[in-house]
Amino acid sequence: MEFQKTALQKKLTVEAVVTVHYFEYTPDFSFPGEVHDFWEFVYVDKGEVTVTQGARDVHLTRGEIAFHAPMEFHALRAAGSTAPNLVVASFVCESPVMESFRGQVLRCSDTERDCIAQIVREARSAFSTPLDDPATRGMDRRGEEELFGSEQMLQNVLERLLLTLLRRRGGERPVLSTARAALEAEDLLGRVVLYLQAHCREQLSLERICRENLVGRSRLQKLFHTHLGCGVIAYFRRLKAEAAKEALRKGGQNMEEIADALGYTSAAYFSRDFKKCTGMTPTEYSTSAKLRTARSKDEGNYR
Repeated sequence: MEFQKTALQKKLTVEAVVTVHYFEYTPDFSFPGEVHDFWEFVYVDKGEVTVTQGARDVHLTRGEIAFHAPMEFHALRAAGSTAPNLVVASFVCESPVMESFRGQVLRCSDTERDCIAQIVREARSAFSTPLDDPATRGMDRRGEEELFGSEQMLQNVLERLLLTLLRRRGGERPVLSTARAALEAEDLLGRVVLYLQAHCREQLSLERICRENLVGRSRLQKLFHTHLGCGVIAYFRRLKAEAAKEALRKGGQNMEEIADALGYTSAAYFSRDFKKCTGMTPTEYSTSAKLRTARSKDEGNYR
């Protein structure tokens, strides 16, 4: 019996990435403008900006994205009193369907914002070039330090973002069904939890967590309280406490070393947080763990 193989059609292909940026500008920032022969988009993660698209100025607020076509003059300046945070990505895509993005300004859905957040993450994984340097003219590969498949993931998620936006053809943000909204919330929660786990040995602020995952503070806090019963930072402290428990059970490190490894500025601060999460001090937990281990061994020998 013969099987038919169907080659999958591609509506667009991102051939190359030029730059990926995450900028945190001051309220008085102004970029005089440039022209280049590849596509670029500007996404507003925080604050407000005014972008120039050819001969017109467009005001963008948080959650909106503007596209600049190849050889189109474009400029940028902050608008309002809030310092803007922006994701700016430039790339090569010669697919004819890209003409649909010429002059477009769109409001992103939750799915599209998640794509943009992943674009930033994969760019950090794939390239060593700082994402906040406006003078960047190309990206340096991490080489052996690259997280496996980061460049391909970056290409895939860029294409997914474009395809998702093209399906809407610039229409109003669609109303999410309850089921779809729940799935997107679950996906966001899982993504942020993985992020916290990966950064468990660092100091993180709520602002940084929201910025690097492109999510609003109130939305993320509500999501954590609803599904995990606590705020984001409280959950992060729980993760640190679990890591500390493991270190205490293993032994070989004193309190100062464990505190330093988990990103605490002092052993006292670490001990205070640990007791809030577990109800006992690190010393009390360590003693209890040793007693449980000794009791288990005695029971094992008795049997």
